[in-house]
Amino acid sequence: MAFELPALPYARDALAPTMSAETLEFHYGKHHKAYVDKTNLLAPEAGLGDAKLSEVIRQAKASGNKGLFNNSAQIWNHSFFWQSLTPDQQAPSGKLAQMITDGFGSTEALVKKLIDESVNHFASGWGWLVLDGDALKVTSLHDADTPVAYEGMKPLLTIDVWEHAYYIDYRNARPGYLEAITSKLLNWEFAAQNLDGNGVSRADQG
Repeated sequence: MAFELPALPYARDALAPTMSAETLEFHYGKHHKAYVDKTNLLAPEAGLGDAKLSEVIRQAKASGNKGLFNNSAQIWNHSFFWQSLTPDQQAPSGKLAQMITDGFGSTEALVKKLIDESVNHFASGWGWLVLDGDALKVTSLHDADTPVAYEGMKPLLTIDVWEHAYYIDYRNARPGYLEAITSKLLNWEFAAQNLDGNGVSRADQG
């Protein structure tokens, strides 16, 4: 079964001006699509043409197939990232808000930690809010690496810190991009939904 470029959960201009339609045209329409196309070439060669996306990622990691891992993981990471954003400005509520208070003291403190982690992440990668056991954790992963490949790392939301995520709108100013994204576009309702531990399934295919 061929993997697909999943539809965005909003119009390509819906996140503007924080994230422009031009950025979506390139980031989603070119970069994300390229990962899909490449995975559809590499997965059958590895005998994984009928596997779920999450299984392709895990098998590629286990076998050391870096090309397949990088491309398949980037399909999943981007599919999860688009869902981590929303044009409707939100604040955490309910159980998630309480867990944030318990773990970080306030939403502002959590967001600052997420920004700091992502700004200081060297080179390309992803900033993550994950569920680690019963607690929230902020972390980052390099290049295409993904929580899908780690037992017990349950993704809640992510921010892409590859340069192609922000160069059109913010040039090389990663901190400005992160300040804007975290203050205006984070989908806290999506993060709360993923407290059920099933976040991987929400960007899976197959």
